[in-house]
Amino acid sequence: MNLDELQRLMEQLYGSADRDRGVPATVAWLAEEIGELAQAVRKGTTEQQLHEFGDVLAWLASLANQMDISLEQAMQRYVENPP
Repeated sequence: MNLDELQRLMEQLYGSADRDRGVPATVAWLAEEIGELAQAVRKGTTEQQLHEFGDVLAWLASLANQMDISLEQAMQRYVENPP
């Protein structure tokens, strides 16, 4: 699955609910998921880490969708001229 496909999937599954929640609440959920990922990286199993990586990607895609941002385009600078 590429990043565009991820964003389309998240839109299909959760788009309406995500927009109802709004950007500030989505940022809060993303931050919470990043914290859970950090904990899983430090102390979790591979299965827990895999779960949390998925959650972070899902919430990031949700946020990008709400802001009309393409994650594919956002990553293009790493292809063309990495910082």
